[in-house]
Amino acid sequence: MTFVVTEACIKCKLTDCVEVCPVDCFHEGPNFLVIDPEECIDCTLCEPECPVEAIYSEDELPPGQEQFIEINAQLSEQWPVITEMKDPPEDADEWRDVKDKLQYLER
Repeated sequence: MTFVVTEACIKCKLTDCVEVCPVDCFHEGPNFLVIDPEECIDCTLCEPECPVEAIYSEDELPPGQEQFIEINAQLSEQWPVITEMKDPPEDADEWRDVKDKLQYLER
């Protein structure tokens, strides 16, 4: 089992989760973070750190978020590892409560 970053992270890209990861499994894209399923050790440390509740166990994904299992797997192979917290995008607060953000994912 692995943890998965879901749609709520798109355009928020808050990085509170990356510093607690003991195996550096987070990867950073232009406006989204993903978890490498091959590196994730299911430690659960990242989940409570996410201010927008975008991280879930793959077994507990909310309905409609299942495609993010594959999105995380694919993009973690393309994007660089991120290990330190960064400032969020300037407009992150404006995107916090927006739903249906998949169309805004920049690959």
